[in-house]
Amino acid sequence: MSCPLCGSGNHAEFTAEMVIHFSGLKNLDKPGVWVFEKLLVCLNCGGSMFTVPAKELASIQMEVEIGSGL
Repeated sequence: MSCPLCGSGNHAEFTAEMVIHFSGLKNLDKPGVWVFEKLLVCLNCGGSMFTVPAKELASIQMEVEIGSGL
């Protein structure tokens, strides 16, 4: 797989833990969504990719729909 930013094939996979926070002052009281996933990092340009698992993605989608009034 080539890096979508620089085209390099020089990459490494890491285990990562991240918290996705909702931006804006109106969202300060919302808890972040924890994601434990594999992170693919390009060792040439530093670009990274990860996929949000289905359960966490559903939580994010629900908060976005609630916040936008859909």
